[in-house]
Amino acid sequence: MRLPNPLSVTQFQRRRLLQLGLGASAAAALPRGGFAQSAREAEMNLFTWEGYNSDEVLDPFRREFNTRVNAEGLISDPDAVNRLRAGETSVWDVINLNNSWARKQLYPENLIVPLEQERFRPYWDMALPAFEWPYHWAMSDDGTELLGIIQRFGPSGCLINTDEIAKETFENEGYGMFLEDGMAGRYAILMYDDWVIMHACLAAGFSPFRAHSEAELATFDEVITKVIGNAAFLSDDLNSINLALINGSIIGSFPGSVYTASTARFDGATNIRCVVPLNGPAELEGKNGVVWIELTSLVNNPQLSPRGADFLEYLQRPEVCKAVAFAEGTYNPVVQMGDPKVMELFDATELEAIQWDTMDEDIARCAEFDEIPDYDKLHAMFSAAVRARGA
Repeated sequence: MRLPNPLSVTQFQRRRLLQLGLGASAAAALPRGGFAQSAREAEMNLFTWEGYNSDEVLDPFRREFNTRVNAEGLISDPDAVNRLRAGETSVWDVINLNNSWARKQLYPENLIVPLEQERFRPYWDMALPAFEWPYHWAMSDDGTELLGIIQRFGPSGCLINTDEIAKETFENEGYGMFLEDGMAGRYAILMYDDWVIMHACLAAGFSPFRAHSEAELATFDEVITKVIGNAAFLSDDLNSINLALINGSIIGSFPGSVYTASTARFDGATNIRCVVPLNGPAELEGKNGVVWIELTSLVNNPQLSPRGADFLEYLQRPEVCKAVAFAEGTYNPVVQMGDPKVMELFDATELEAIQWDTMDEDIARCAEFDEIPDYDKLHAMFSAAVRARGA
């Protein structure tokens, strides 16, 4: 993954803030001499995936802590990491990324700071059994430091319309179904590049989370070329894909997660379902999907707002856990559903929307999200396949 061009830190920060949503109020908080501590006590800058930046989550925090919260939604883990590397540690207080980045990139590069374990360890008592303390991805490599709090998670396989493809059929036939000539024009590609690449590796019969031989790369090239070439359309808009699944113009989406199906299911289209196939690569112990877990951490800001740690603690409140799970846009399970006080806030319709009935078995079929060592090579093939179909 390439780093952005080196720029003046102040120039880079101000341009990104103004272009990407923090606006004049946050830009004004960046004096040339750095942050004033008194101002920082009443301000927090948050860089996260969608949901945590919703007013439903943030407005109560703003009022209770009398804090100005500036929030920007990120769309790429690697881009967010590169922005911290380029100097934006002086901008952000809190960052929320998928699980592997903190342990393998952010903490070793001194881009985040550990949490106070005495303060945050007790909240692990709320966690589902699969995420009990000490949770691997929340800890430093030597197991001594707590790098963030975990909350939203979910399995990823493919979406299918179960009125057209039986759940059991896709579980047994797996990704190969999307490579059959009879499926041409009957499915969409959800254009989240790294997720397409991960699932294409699984379709090719091997783990995405290691280096690959030339023969394996050639197999990946064949798979990605066919799965992209035969798709009805490519889109990064999950709502467009859900609409096509509902109206019958397609019967599947490659790939798809519980959260990408959740809004359609919540609106009553429970025939739209994320399914994780059986019988994955032996090197992954037969696991044939990917589970993502979000980790929310404190940035190594030289003038870190004390409200950042308060916000991480605020996220553990049962009513906030529910707000995060069902923030606008997509719906997700949260780790804190291990606490009865959190679980009782979800009704039957909401649990059905996030496929709670099969959550345990779906997670058990998934390898954990991790780094993709051959990402540049695989992405080049992915991009060539997209160009070849004229998309």
